[in-house]
Amino acid sequence: MQNVTRLFDFPYHQLEKYNLDKSLVTKYNGEWVTTSTQEYINRANEISRALLRMGVQKDDKIAVISSTNRTEWNITDIGILQLGAQNIPIYPTISAEEYEYVLNHSESIYCFVSDVEVFEKVKKVIKTTHLKEVFSFDKIDGCRHYSELLELGKDDSNQSEVQKRMDAVLPSDLATIIYTSGTTGKPKGVMLSHNNITSNAIESFKRVPISGSGTRILSFLPICHVFERVLIYLYQYGGCTIYYAEGLDKIGDNAKEIKPNLMSVVPRLVEKVFDKIVAKGAELTGVKKKLFYWAIEIGEQWEPYKQNGWWYSFKLSIVDKLIFSKWREALGSELSTMVSGSAALQPRLARVFGAAGMHVMEGYGLTETSPVVSVGMYANNMYKVGTVGKAIKDVEIKIADDGEILIKGPNVMMGYYKDPERTNDVMTGDYFHTGDKGEVDSEGFLKITGRKKEMFKTSGGKYVIPTLLENELKQSRFIEQVMVVGEGEKMPAAFIQPNFEFVSEWLAKKKNISNATEEEIALSQDVISRIQKEIDKCNASFGKWERIKVFRLTKDAWTPEAGHLTPTMKMKRSVIKEMYLHLYNDMYGRS
Repeated sequence: MQNVTRLFDFPYHQLEKYNLDKSLVTKYNGEWVTTSTQEYINRANEISRALLRMGVQKDDKIAVISSTNRTEWNITDIGILQLGAQNIPIYPTISAEEYEYVLNHSESIYCFVSDVEVFEKVKKVIKTTHLKEVFSFDKIDGCRHYSELLELGKDDSNQSEVQKRMDAVLPSDLATIIYTSGTTGKPKGVMLSHNNITSNAIESFKRVPISGSGTRILSFLPICHVFERVLIYLYQYGGCTIYYAEGLDKIGDNAKEIKPNLMSVVPRLVEKVFDKIVAKGAELTGVKKKLFYWAIEIGEQWEPYKQNGWWYSFKLSIVDKLIFSKWREALGSELSTMVSGSAALQPRLARVFGAAGMHVMEGYGLTETSPVVSVGMYANNMYKVGTVGKAIKDVEIKIADDGEILIKGPNVMMGYYKDPERTNDVMTGDYFHTGDKGEVDSEGFLKITGRKKEMFKTSGGKYVIPTLLENELKQSRFIEQVMVVGEGEKMPAAFIQPNFEFVSEWLAKKKNISNATEEEIALSQDVISRIQKEIDKCNASFGKWERIKVFRLTKDAWTPEAGHLTPTMKMKRSVIKEMYLHLYNDMYGRS
């Protein structure tokens, strides 16, 4: 086997080095169904042969839309890429109109969908796209099933043609176009080559504690997002068995079943796991409750590499046996590492989970950088709380005069599809402008300090970095989402979405108010007064010009479906401001 330089090389590398009985595992009808490395490759070749017979040419675009991660996604991915065609992954939760835009902009000619919900959205727009046919992974009335392609590809008489196509694919060729969810405007199609992604996966692999065959992965972050997709290639490269979770709501159950060693997360998920743990701890009484909160207090003081000293280690050994061992048990007992990306993780959570023996390794990157720029690693003193680790090999981080992070390396995108003007806007020579601000310390650790475009100036000429305030406030159990506003205004203010579930329980216990609706919670003076205490506590850590002077609670949950958030849970700031313009005007005394 030659070096892995193209995305479809990953399964062949796995076959030669590990030849797993369990390469990909998905649950169907309550049963885990395994696919070996050889079966994975055989089916991918069947897809390639079928697509050849259907006239698919080099550089044709084929869309894949799946509500959950599943084995069929990988088989289809490799089947497409082997022909020199491109896989166009689409977020399942976006609207039918956004499907139409991506399908047309990419000029996709075929589309694979996972289930009836996705199919119904595609059906609404299919007549105004270039799509010749849609295939589904689930069996759906009125839609051709994916198994038809496997059947069509069983005849291997054109395998030599598949091989010719594979041999013709260069590492520099386009592999995929990933449409960024974008917090403003139309999504941009990020063009990534085979080399962009393979180099990124292989260098990132060196930072992940994988012991080869036998390592179990639980995957649940959307595979259409470049973060999880690159990790899936990385896991294949390392000989891991990948289990696809049934859904976000089943992570705990699936973890107990398969006992994962490693999984990737986003900070919001870590926050939710911690909130659930704290909620259970709050129900304890007496000595057990005191022990629980002592454990958290000890956890919040944790530093890596036993920097706290022997007395701390002694106390930690006690709380580990009594409390933290139960946390690990809830996630299968064998989880040692979580790789975190997409947004900033609260340092407090990094410490608590680190103390509990489940290290959270923060990484940094963007779709345009394939995505990994830097990532922490617990081994070799490559981990520091509050940072996103050190740059991976061959990736250069440069901090511009204004603090912006610039990136150069083999991971930087080919450009935005059909948009040279926007490509030129973000490139200076070989350096990509991330739009994020950061600093690199004397040891080479990167720290993200804010978003260049999100920083604003008040009418008094003072700069405010909203993310710093927001991250501080989101540590409160009363607050689910918060967006700080105030550009050009006399003072910062905030929209806040309460944690409706927790606040409802709080009202029932503390105020004897049962089953409060979301609207009642948002209008409750008791809740407003309690959240004001959280605001006051946060403000104490900031300068007078940065402090939030006024806020309003929203009566609805912020979700990707409702348009507040991108599919990767980032806030669409301009959209949220528009949605709550009446609250914005009210905060600033406008009619």
